[in-house]
Amino acid sequence: MKATITWKQDAMFEGESGSGHKVIMDGPENAGGRNQGVRPMEMLLLGVGTCSAFDVINILKKSRQDVTDCVTEVDAVRADAVPAVFEKIHLIFRVTGNDLDPAKVKRAVDLSAEKYCSASIMLNRAGVEISHEFVIKEAGSED
Repeated sequence: MKATITWKQDAMFEGESGSGHKVIMDGPENAGGRNQGVRPMEMLLLGVGTCSAFDVINILKKSRQDVTDCVTEVDAVRADAVPAVFEKIHLIFRVTGNDLDPAKVKRAVDLSAEKYCSASIMLNRAGVEISHEFVIKEAGSED
């Protein structure tokens, strides 16, 4: 895999993935940025959340679960010192579908965390405490 990061101005950078997709990253105004893009550490969280959600959805589909939606919330705690690394990351998978089997949803989340999500496993091996939970919602329900 490859990526190219191009400095645009001040604290703004454009990242281009090896597959040709681009994203703008920028710092806050108090760090010389203009707040016109995601922060690099936010990008890392987005990557962890998406990698995990991708796994969960794929595993559930292979398990013949009728998933209609999945929203993954990612909450992180960073160290107060420099470098302000992530110390803890918690993912909540809000899975919606028809007659979802809680055991299969749990298995999908566990497999992502323990075997498939390269991003979260890499961070965990580097000392980041990563935890997961899931909530199941029946499709069409008000809750």
